[in-house]
Amino acid sequence: MVEGAGMDTRVTVIMPTFNQAMFLRRAVDSLIAQTFQEWHLIIVDDGSTDETSSIVERYLANSRIDMIHLTENGGLGHALNVGLDRAAGEFNAYLPSDDVYHAEHLASLVGCLGHRGEAVLAFSGVRHYYNRVSAGQISGEPLQLVQVLHRRTSDRWLERHELVTDDLDRMLWSRLRERGEFAETGEDTCEWVDHPAQLHKLLREPKGGINPYRDAFRVREPMRFHTTVGNRIDEVSRYQRFRDRLATPMAPDGLKILLVGELAYNADRVLALEELGHRLYGLWSPAKDIDWFNTVGPVPFGHVQDIPRDGWRDRVRRVQPDVIYALLNWQAVPFVHQVLTDNPGIPFVWLFKEGPFICLERGTWPPLVDLTERADALIFSTPEMGEWFESIVPGIDDHRTLVLDGDLPKRDWFEGPRAERLSGEDGEIHTVVTGRPIGLHPETVAELARHRIHLHFYGDYTHGQWRAWIDRTNSMASGYLHLHHHVDQEHWLPEMSRYDAGWLHAFPSTNRGDIRRANWDDLNVPARLATLAVAGLPMIQADNSGSIVATQTLARHRELGPLFTSIDDLAAQLHDEPRMNELRESVWNQRQDFVFDTHAERLVAFFREVIDS
Repeated sequence: MVEGAGMDTRVTVIMPTFNQAMFLRRAVDSLIAQTFQEWHLIIVDDGSTDETSSIVERYLANSRIDMIHLTENGGLGHALNVGLDRAAGEFNAYLPSDDVYHAEHLASLVGCLGHRGEAVLAFSGVRHYYNRVSAGQISGEPLQLVQVLHRRTSDRWLERHELVTDDLDRMLWSRLRERGEFAETGEDTCEWVDHPAQLHKLLREPKGGINPYRDAFRVREPMRFHTTVGNRIDEVSRYQRFRDRLATPMAPDGLKILLVGELAYNADRVLALEELGHRLYGLWSPAKDIDWFNTVGPVPFGHVQDIPRDGWRDRVRRVQPDVIYALLNWQAVPFVHQVLTDNPGIPFVWLFKEGPFICLERGTWPPLVDLTERADALIFSTPEMGEWFESIVPGIDDHRTLVLDGDLPKRDWFEGPRAERLSGEDGEIHTVVTGRPIGLHPETVAELARHRIHLHFYGDYTHGQWRAWIDRTNSMASGYLHLHHHVDQEHWLPEMSRYDAGWLHAFPSTNRGDIRRANWDDLNVPARLATLAVAGLPMIQADNSGSIVATQTLARHRELGPLFTSIDDLAAQLHDEPRMNELRESVWNQRQDFVFDTHAERLVAFFREVIDS
């Protein structure tokens, strides 16, 4: 029993908190103001680094309030379980430190359970925006902690090492339902306070996600992660093969490479550099500035030593890296620019994949231009991107440059044979799109269906964003649109090789051969290109003859797939089995060119040129 908890305490209120000092007074004061006074509060400080301790200290003179301080953040489930293990009351309630009870909240809940002896849990209505109220459970959300009071049981919350999620049903409520009924008070007596740092917002894509969560709570271990709006991510099993292997001994001429910024897709590709005997260090952009798919450290596959952002300048000086490899996308530009400015004398290589037009839009064009001008060397994802920058940013013509796609996957995932194609079963053509079906309108899919061409669409989260598109397409091309769950790298080859061809972005270019008129669609090589290549799939895209389009140039140079002028034209090409077999073998024979490992030694040689220059 926590000191101060009397045996006559009926309700133990558990308050998990992490770096929410600005909310604490309001939350605790709302409990003190309850009309029901038979409560004991256990504040579980989950490793806060702000003013939480000093604010709580002033409340500890109250014998009904205690605090447990955890030295490191263990996650919501762990903090709640620490509180439950100390709880001595007949009932347990929850008051997250950013939420609020109204005066009659506990009295209403206790009364509800008192009248419903068969019920194991009571829940109230809740205000969840400054002027929005739900009489019970909020539509589309699980019951929130602040709403709930339940009988004391032996059940415990899922903890971080088991699963990270915003789904409180999976974390506990579903197990309590097995014990008895849930009763509603029907009265809104609390507030689930809406603000940008709410836990579910840090967890859910696209504003949150696994990388923002990792950064916000300083999580160093791999996670099993599945929120109510995203795909399941199991870093524990996916990257075990990399974590468990011994570190590669540093080669006699090995380099100390400082990775700066973020790694976006296929982050584990950088291990190919470590496997060549080089030491990798990571100085990562703040995740709050980065989209959910852009990986920042600590990386779950290991073998990269993190440089803490607190005092990073001194740590970089102690490491004395041979080269700074800064990358990758527009969100990292401000931090990467700061690192360049603060580290004169260290060879600096800047790889910028996307997207200069967003930098213009977001006001980060000046630091991007400065980075491009001042970096010792530049890496462009396509020759067209390099040509565009030369036309826009004066003075970079004489820079040392390299062309290398920054998102290429690692080779380890793509061993094995191709699968049998679906077309061998039904005699029809099966195409696939991974991610957004850009350029594929419902009318387009209907035209494909008339030619007995199917479209298989992957990605649960993307499906949610394109629901109206899916509904309209199904109404126009019934039986020819097929939805599939997200597929991780280890399943790309057996899953994607079942198809006859895959879609790149299908768009009409309007630059008419003038690089200054090019837009991002023209300059970009989308990440899906490598996905299709490693599965040996011919790649479909619109024929933009007369315009500068990076994927078109690549496809023509390497014989990667059909370019079409109309759906009738595309259908004729896809049904030309000898020609499609030629393209399929062409892609399969070049697939190793689309993995990062193939280019790792070339990249290291480029670093050495920069270092020696």
